[in-house]
Order: sequence, then structure tokens, then C-alpha cells
Amino acid sequence: MKDLVPRAVRWEKGGWQQEPPGPSPEECPVAIVIDGVSQAVLMSTPADLQDFAMGFALTEGLIALLADVTGFEEEPVHVGGHPALEARLWLRPGLAAGLAKRRRSTVGPVGCGLCGVDSIEAALPAVVPVTSDWTMPPEAVGRAISALAAGQVLRRATPAIHGAGFWDGSRITVREDVGRHNALDKLAGALARQGRDAGQGAIVMSSRLSVDLVQKAARIGAPVLIGASAPTALALTWAEEAGITLIARARGDSFELYTHPRRIAGS
Repeated sequence: MKDLVPRAVRWEKGGWQQEPPGPSPEECPVAIVIDGVSQAVLMSTPADLQDFAMGFALTEGLIALLADVTGFEEEPVHVGGHPALEARLWLRPGLAAGLAKRRRSTVGPVGCGLCGVDSIEAALPAVVPVTSDWTMPPEAVGRAISALAAGQVLRRATPAIHGAGFWDGSRITVREDVGRHNALDKLAGALARQGRDAGQGAIVMSSRLSVDLVQKAARIGAPVLIGASAPTALALTWAEEAGITLIARARGDSFELYTHPRRIAGS
């Protein structure tokens, strides 16, 4: 897969505009490796990785002092054609024995749907292609975003809640959670329990669009993914390869269309 960020077109004021889209932040898998053993893989902005690795080791209780660290290396790797990074820490003798007991191996901290997996390969699995030919008019994107906001009952009590909705062209099913990926998991479960085909509608997210959301949408066969905020560069690359129509920065009657425009009538 090529790491190429697709160009976008913008829908605003009832027509397609030629203005360039805003920038997309970078994200990539970063493996925290201590004394040669991967402790966790986290999706991260690829900057300040020595600070990231040392801070992670401190806040996770893997070290007590920065003096416990005797060396650091940053090593680029590739998985399935995608760039990734290993942030390698080396500890003073005697500390490595306790790492196995504290090694993180669970998925699901609220900020990232991939953080906590312990291999880069697990963070970048094989792409699941989406082939649905479901389409929607551009005017429906704003209606879908509005319907998601109206359906977020928990968010009306507190703004610290993400929403995921399934828009079938006329109605929306909404699930909420403090984690955006958790909200999408809940929605996927709801659709499965209701016997509904995710290939006949759009997933609508209240959040930014990261690669884990694209992966989840692909696994349930959703052809369109709409986000209220910006996409990451890796999310765009993944959506292009998976065959997902990705729409971001959808606010009011405007949005940016990045990948597979054939599903948006008139684009």
C-alpha cells in the first residue's frame, strides 16, 4: 500500500469548491521496545519519540527514574508497505526481569482503538476491501451530521462523549461512549443484533477520523465514513486502499470529500 494522501474536494454553499483542504496530521504505529522486548504499540504522531518512550515507561511504572535508562534508539521499520517506528529503550542491569509481569497486552484505552497491542503487525493488519455501491447525495451529508447530533442523548448531559451513527438515507441509529472507537464498536454490535446491513448506509462519527476507525468500518462493510473533524494521513491512505468513501470536516452544509467520490452523487 502506498502512503499517499488523497486530494480532497470541498462541498460548500450548495456546490463543489476548488479550495484546497486543511492539512491532515500524521500518525503511525510506534512500538515501545525495552531491552529488546515490545511492551506496547501505540498510534502516535511521529515526533519527540525519545520523550514519548521515556514518559511512557515512567507513567506505566516500568521505570522509576530517568537514570534507569541507559540508552535510546529510534528505528524505522515497514509493515505491509507502511512506515512504522520502534522507540527502543535500554535499561540498567537488573530491571528487565520485572518487565514481563507489567507488559501491556490489552486493547482499548479510551483515546486509541489500537493502543496496547504488542506488535506493529497487529496495528496494521491486512486491508479488508469494501465493495458496496451504496450512494448518497451531497446534501445528505449535512443531514446525517445533524441527525447524529440530535441523537446524542448522553452528550446533551456532558460534552465529553463521542457518538457513532449509521445513516441509511432517512434515519440514524446512534451509540455513544467516552471513546470514539468504543462508540463505533457499540454501533457495529447494534447493527448486527438488528440484522441490518452496514453496506447500505454511512457511518457518521462526531470525532476526528483515525486509521482504527477506517479499519473498523471496513470490517463491517460500511462504504462511507463521515467525520465531524479532520482525518489523519494514514486514515486517508487506508480508506483509499479499502475502497471507503471518506468525508471529513463535515459541519453544517459543508464537508471535504477525500476518497472514492463515486458514492457521492455529482462529485
